[in-house]
Amino acid sequence: MADIYQPIRNFFITLKQITVGNKWYYAWVGFLSLLVLIGVVSYIQQLNRGLILTAMRDQVSWGLYISNFTFLVGVAAAAVLLVIPAYLYNFKPIKEIVLLGEMLAITAIVMCLLFIVTDLGRPERAWHILPVVGAMNFPSSLLAWDVISLNGYLIINCIAVFYTLYRLSIGKEYKMSVIWPIVIISIPWAISIHTVTAFLYNGLSSRPFWNASILAPRFIASALCSGPALMLIIFQIVRKVSKMEISDTAIFKIAELIAYAMGVNLFLFGAEFFKEFYSGSIHLAPMKYLYFGLHGHSNLVIWMWVALIFNVTAFFLFLRPKTRENFFALNLACVLIIIGVYIEKGMGLVVPGFVPGTLGEIYEYTPTGLEKNVTIGIWAAGALFFTLFLKFALPVYTGELRFKAPENEK
Repeated sequence: MADIYQPIRNFFITLKQITVGNKWYYAWVGFLSLLVLIGVVSYIQQLNRGLILTAMRDQVSWGLYISNFTFLVGVAAAAVLLVIPAYLYNFKPIKEIVLLGEMLAITAIVMCLLFIVTDLGRPERAWHILPVVGAMNFPSSLLAWDVISLNGYLIINCIAVFYTLYRLSIGKEYKMSVIWPIVIISIPWAISIHTVTAFLYNGLSSRPFWNASILAPRFIASALCSGPALMLIIFQIVRKVSKMEISDTAIFKIAELIAYAMGVNLFLFGAEFFKEFYSGSIHLAPMKYLYFGLHGHSNLVIWMWVALIFNVTAFFLFLRPKTRENFFALNLACVLIIIGVYIEKGMGLVVPGFVPGTLGEIYEYTPTGLEKNVTIGIWAAGALFFTLFLKFALPVYTGELRFKAPENEK
């Protein structure tokens, strides 16, 4: 009987770790909680009065929420950049931190689901697309594919993380016979979550801006830039505030991989830019609106050029070993690439797909204060979730917390 309840007691003992910290930890958690509360209050207003409180209209029906969803799917998929060298090539420095990447993937997927819910005018009807209780229309519906890919990836990463933590908590190494099938499944699944997201855009035939066949490769390439860049910043913070050892070798190797991914991303962008402007077809309007303005409408022009400059600058900083192995230059490049890809894959992807509209109308979308509050609230919720997740996992991962192994585990 003791063997049955011991793991449950151990879990709650470990869970208590999230209540332990210094004044800076409590201040950080309190600050994030305040932002979450503001976001919740704003969302309740939206829920009561409807999406009319947002700037989204019939002409532009996707906005800030879907922009963040698209970016975060890339952050989640980027965990594969750690999984491949860690497990397929047994690169030990990265293998020691792959768990953090999987935890970030879980956080990003949770945030993706929150952004999807906030974008729904009637979220209580979301059960219609759930399996068994609803009608998923699988496999004909791309939305059904997205539900399966996102939730499946969430489950895969949860299994990997909690199995690893459990084995470490009893002082034992995880079994590759268990981890290896998860790794083999997770790699194509990570690629699939961003591919299916790209196909959601590709499938809308009346939106020529999204009908490019290289959209899915561009999504994946940009994901392998922004996601790992965010990880590099997190890794440096974690090793500063905890006892977890993260080697410079791992950080610099990830930075090198980002350089290759960023090169591919910029090449694909250049190919798309050339195709649109050199051909001069009637479908040029969305791209022209983005970078040069269209009929006096130019809200996004400055943002897109900033994103392009940031991405190119970050690429050269990552490309040179001298700069990517200098922590000031490395962190600057990480910030630039995160902002650049966030703009490019966010508002720079979603809004121009609707400009001009199918009737030739130009509606310039600018998020309202309520949308910004909800968005900040979700990002704060993600940061809070990841912070508490780290407080739960790090004592086990670093060996500060160990439990007696059950009889059948000895």
